[in-house]
Amino acid sequence: MSLPDPALVVLVGASGSGKSTWARRYRAEEVVSSDTLRGVVGSGPHDLDASTDAFALLEAIVAARLGRRLTTVVDTLGLDGDRRRRWLELARTAGLPAVLVVLDTPDDLCRRRNAERDVPVPAPALAGQLRRAREVAGEVGAEGWDVVLRVAPETAEAAPRPERAEPADRLGAAGDRTSSTGVEVLLQVSRFPWGEDPMGWLRDVALAADEAGFAGLSLMDHLIQIPQVGRAWDPVPEPWVALGALAALDTGLRLGTLCTPVTFRQPGITAKAAATLSALTGGRAFLGIGAGWWEREHAAYGLPFPSAPERLDELEYSIRLLRALWAPGTRPHSEHGVHLPETTCYPRPPAPVAVIVGGGGERRTLRIAAELGDACNIVSSDAELLRHKVDVLRAHCAQVGRDPAEVAVTVLDLPVVGRDRDDVWARVERLRGRTKAATFAARTHAGTVAEHRTRHATLAGLGVSQVFLTTPDLSGPEDVLALAGLNS
Repeated sequence: MSLPDPALVVLVGASGSGKSTWARRYRAEEVVSSDTLRGVVGSGPHDLDASTDAFALLEAIVAARLGRRLTTVVDTLGLDGDRRRRWLELARTAGLPAVLVVLDTPDDLCRRRNAERDVPVPAPALAGQLRRAREVAGEVGAEGWDVVLRVAPETAEAAPRPERAEPADRLGAAGDRTSSTGVEVLLQVSRFPWGEDPMGWLRDVALAADEAGFAGLSLMDHLIQIPQVGRAWDPVPEPWVALGALAALDTGLRLGTLCTPVTFRQPGITAKAAATLSALTGGRAFLGIGAGWWEREHAAYGLPFPSAPERLDELEYSIRLLRALWAPGTRPHSEHGVHLPETTCYPRPPAPVAVIVGGGGERRTLRIAAELGDACNIVSSDAELLRHKVDVLRAHCAQVGRDPAEVAVTVLDLPVVGRDRDDVWARVERLRGRTKAATFAARTHAGTVAEHRTRHATLAGLGVSQVFLTTPDLSGPEDVLALAGLNS
């Protein structure tokens, strides 16, 4: 069972029932604990003489958080009916769902846990709590809670999470499709030879990617086909429209862009598009975002193309604005240069939309990724260059005070992949143009699926968690299915 977010969550249970253990599934700042507040205003969490002051603080904090439409988990005994009804009314006023979590823990287990504490609750007091807990279990049905969740002791430590992904799932809410090499492989679609049936081609490629075990599918965000991929008159779809169509398919693929330039759209519009895609996919959306680099497409579409420092300033500003609009609650926001009279972005993403900062600029781009991103995307899978970029990223993390584990490393991989050695070299000859065959093969890591799996394992050893893979000769679903072994 998943729980709404934001919401009021009130825990009910005697001492030793497992309330605090259950509450740890939420972020620490969302849990308002009477024991913790006794430690703030008294000599420690068991200082009963500080209870009056502690509960006065608790009431003020609960009212303030609910007034701001923030998830609030009340960790007290929950046995006082007047307090429960008062909190319920505050949630109703704020327009938040109200959840009551009743810990159905046997009396003897509560007593045993209490006896093991450094400062146990006196036996007569615990006996009174247990009696009252049984009474409350029969009262709550008439109080009007939106959800009443009864938690057995064997499930207390596996409590349902609120409807958002935990940090480990920050790159998208979907089943784990990590290959045995230690990385997830996503299909990056950069060329679109769809002939007379654009939707049919997109659909078949996406379904083939799902069948082949890819973790996700990303689309380039360009207004004109870039020369590294094809000709200016080759089709390039608007990615958010195309991803909306793919969201209707029955797949487990994560969907997103790699990368959306901040120069194409106002960041609020990008926030709205990504939030909508997240809602349509049940939380499987991600956003690759970058500063933009190709002046020609801006001129062709009448878009300004500021200097590189200005574009990087806009990248930082955009990520901050995205975060503000996606955050729970509707309220004014004024922080780090982002000023919004209200944060009204509905539908809210049902899971965090991972922000993947594209580019490897060492002074600004990787610093922005270290401070604000869920991941960085480096446009190279060369091991030596990648090792250096990861070192720079980690140094930036240290400077901004962030755990490097919170910023995933992803790469854009552009290999030539063949069925066997002869097929690999036939592809090299067909694709190399005027470049020497050996040079082109080395630059594209030309090899078989098995050889690329070995290379991906090396990337995993360098700290890479996801590979966005695009081949220069992908023409349809059959080519996608031929890559299936990369994900096993």
